[in-house]
Amino acid sequence: MHARGANVVLAGLEPAELEARAAELGDRAAWFEADVTDLTAMEGVVAGAIERFGGVDVVVANAGVAPHGTVASIDPAMFDRTIEVNLLGVFRTVRAALPQITSRGGYILIVSSASALVHTPTMAAYTASKAGVEAFGDALRGEIAHTGARVGVAYFSFIDTDMVRKSFARPSVQHTRERNGGAFMKVAPLSEAIDAIERGIVTRARHVAAPRSVRPLIWLRSIAQPLSELGGRRTGIEETIRMVEAEDSELTTEQPV
Repeated sequence: MHARGANVVLAGLEPAELEARAAELGDRAAWFEADVTDLTAMEGVVAGAIERFGGVDVVVANAGVAPHGTVASIDPAMFDRTIEVNLLGVFRTVRAALPQITSRGGYILIVSSASALVHTPTMAAYTASKAGVEAFGDALRGEIAHTGARVGVAYFSFIDTDMVRKSFARPSVQHTRERNGGAFMKVAPLSEAIDAIERGIVTRARHVAAPRSVRPLIWLRSIAQPLSELGGRRTGIEETIRMVEAEDSELTTEQPV
């Protein structure tokens, strides 16, 4: 987007990384250390963007965490944290920027997940949060359409990020991949998600998906969900659940992602 002429503002919890990326881009880039669970901090980011560049036209809400665990075994604090970051963090990011977006006829892209389309066992916290993100985006789209602003929802499957690599290192996830296989368990390069986000911003898309194999699920979800559940029963989901619960019994605090 910077190469297309946009001013770029980066916000997150990794100041050294943010500073390095902004330095690579040059004068038309700024960065702010901010936690999406803190509305005041996100309002500060928007105020800083306005001060530096005069306004905000596009917002991408991407922050997220992805713990594993069954409903019976997951640390309740970790479940709460997932909702706090993934769903309420999106709300706070959008809320802080909304006056700018609606007054300027801008675009909001919120990152949901393929997990909002197919709800997999051992991921209840994550799927619930991402389904909530999708629903939030759909409701918001209707609320601000009259202003000329647009809202897109992004659905990503497994993308080559630190979060996915950490998740796939768990024995229970390795077991699931070995038993299920298939295209849905493959990891797509990060570039596919980046390109999809860029296309979404440029076209003000309603839906963004990566890899492209995810897009049919948006329209076929009523079929995909029962097929997913049937596949789990056929491939020994019980054993996977036992493995996850055993792992969770050893984890008492949330690990950084």
